[in-house]
Amino acid sequence: MNIEIRNEQDLFEINDSITEIVEKAITASLKYMEFEYDAEVSVMFVDNEEIHNLNKLHRGIDRATDVLSFPMFEYDEDGNIIEEYADFSDSGELILGDIVISLERAKQQSEEYGHSFEREIGFLTVHSMLHLLGYDHMNEEDEKEMFGYQNEILNEMGLKR
Repeated sequence: MNIEIRNEQDLFEINDSITEIVEKAITASLKYMEFEYDAEVSVMFVDNEEIHNLNKLHRGIDRATDVLSFPMFEYDEDGNIIEEYADFSDSGELILGDIVISLERAKQQSEEYGHSFEREIGFLTVHSMLHLLGYDHMNEEDEKEMFGYQNEILNEMGLKR
């Protein structure tokens, strides 16, 4: 597995604790969902201004958000990868996509919800990984399924509320 982490903000220091929680969340998500491919995931840390710009550009939503997911392929109705849309790295890993996390928003939310900054980063990473794996929360049934997986993965990682 290849995990690329880029820091494009200067409000928070990116220390080993932060990179380890991101790597652990990605690995735990893939393992829990029994993902069968060797994968590549890109994670970028930004501030609220940058995620606002990306949200407006890519989703037409004119506000900051906490995390954005950019999957690199599509799934069919049965949840199988449509191979014609899949792209593989030079080393043979399936490129899952990109995760963009606003560390500024993550810090605000960790304080609002009363848990650690690391737990919020883990939560946002797992949430985004599920989006990369084809899950969404556009209706109540899908939300219940996705959030159930999310909570189970976080609990397995020891990141309880």
